[in-house]
Amino acid sequence: MSETRKTIQPSDTPDWFEKGLDHIWLPYTQMKTMVPPVGVAGTSGTRIQLEDGRELIDGIASWWAAVHGYNHPVILEAMRAQLDTMPHVMLGGLVHEPVMRLSTRLASLLPGDLNRCFIAESGSVSVEVAMKMCAQYFLNRGEPRTKFVHFRGGYHGDTLGTMGICDPEEGMHHIFGGMIPQNLLADLPRTAEEAEKFADFLIANKSDIAAVITEPLVQGAGGMLFHSPDTLRWIRKACDDAGVLLILDEIFTGLGRTGTMFALDQAGIIPDVVTLSKALSGGVTPLSVAIARDEIFAGFYSDNPEHALMHGPTYMGHALGCAAANASLDLFEKEDRLGAARWIGEQMAVELAPCSNLPCVADIRTLGAIGVVEIKDPSIIPHLKKRFIEKGVWIRPFRNIVYLTPALTIQRTDLSKLTHTIFSCLKEI
Repeated sequence: MSETRKTIQPSDTPDWFEKGLDHIWLPYTQMKTMVPPVGVAGTSGTRIQLEDGRELIDGIASWWAAVHGYNHPVILEAMRAQLDTMPHVMLGGLVHEPVMRLSTRLASLLPGDLNRCFIAESGSVSVEVAMKMCAQYFLNRGEPRTKFVHFRGGYHGDTLGTMGICDPEEGMHHIFGGMIPQNLLADLPRTAEEAEKFADFLIANKSDIAAVITEPLVQGAGGMLFHSPDTLRWIRKACDDAGVLLILDEIFTGLGRTGTMFALDQAGIIPDVVTLSKALSGGVTPLSVAIARDEIFAGFYSDNPEHALMHGPTYMGHALGCAAANASLDLFEKEDRLGAARWIGEQMAVELAPCSNLPCVADIRTLGAIGVVEIKDPSIIPHLKKRFIEKGVWIRPFRNIVYLTPALTIQRTDLSKLTHTIFSCLKEI
């Protein structure tokens, strides 16, 4: 798709920017010592237009949500049509065509009997819902299993429940150790021997465990840490042997990012619940889903009203978001997004390879449309953030990780600009 670009005229700092800084509270930011954020005037394709007239090539697709790029006409037209009829209506006692069609399509895309979709807003909420599904599945059977097994390097959100299944040391939530729910932390099994130990661990604690949760193939915010499909197969088998459930958090990896529609496809396994968000709506509106197997749903299907899943966000099944998500799935059907993810990964692997010769670089890795350069000294990150903008690219490193997760519509020349900029900026160090 060709990109339509509008020209932004250079201007002084806009009034809204100066006034707003006294009232906005930004994410993951020490507001006292921060470098001021950059004002955005517009987006188009894989470009971000700034208020001062500059244009940046976006290398991370708004935390990898804008999978089709910004302002894609197919998605925007679907949303305009939905706006004219019904932006939103409560899902309590009411349903509508966009949410029913989206649920049907997601069930058809996922393997096995992953058939029941609980459509909410944010990714953290979908994980919380998945946790409640698994815990109540056992509670409805008279089994008080309320613990979850999670992994070092894992990240699943910033809400109270999800903080309890993130890495307690490497994550962002260690200061809340006294108030967040305590669960069971384990190492990802990366070898057959480690898989045996993990299986024994589950057996020993199965009476307390509702589910194991992990990010398949890539632990994102934990440091863009990769593992093999074998790891997922070992975890699935261990869960089956112990009689506990498995949640796969595909909020980062789902919808093409790893080169297949879902990361779980590469392992050939079926989780008990899978969560999706971010790219689900094409990156244009909050939307998430927790999708459960028929067996899990059957555990709630009862004459007993207390066996119902008592959860219902105000904007769940958001009609406008569902229209966007259906349009996004249309694009996956009509355009070769998975093929794009693969060539993006191949190009990044080639073009990032020279970084391995730089003394500040510890590792380089790619998977699907994910490119990672791990550096040795995280103190250079603030300098890199500034230099990337100066060179006309939007790349947002974290901790000791410089990463690329571009839109699957990016042009090869723009991708090269991103990779070459990473190399040149690291070479300056």
